[in-house]
Amino acid sequence: MIFDSLAHIETYRQIHPRIYQGLKLLESDFSGMADGRYAVEGDNLFYMLQSYETKPDNPFPEAHRAYVDIQCVLDGAEAIGVGALEELSEVESYPQKDLTLYQGPLSRIALTPGKFVVLWPQDAHAAGIALGKPGPCHKCVVKVRID
Repeated sequence: MIFDSLAHIETYRQIHPRIYQGLKLLESDFSGMADGRYAVEGDNLFYMLQSYETKPDNPFPEAHRAYVDIQCVLDGAEAIGVGALEELSEVESYPQKDLTLYQGPLSRIALTPGKFVVLWPQDAHAAGIALGKPGPCHKCVVKVRID
């Protein structure tokens, strides 16, 4: 997992071409764009704009085998629970959706505007958790195929 500030994107130029391209997308102006999926390189690189109300908890972290998630809050704030797969128990798997749900111990990080998190296939994550009281959150999730 990488947790950092948008101000440091250039630090990751050499990490992986598509991941760097996905990070650079976070510098875009998303104002006026509707929630939904936006293709950049078909299924290899795309992003989703999402608006929702954060919840008191998210007890089922997820992980993806084929994609790296890059998540960045545009407005509002949320906590994301993160944990290593080897410390969690699998609950349910949806291979056709590249989604597996888990249970187990998580650490929380605060995701606020200007910060991003890169989540690898070994990083389970439970997003959408309220920081304090539930509230509105507008987020960009970039999906980068790595398989």
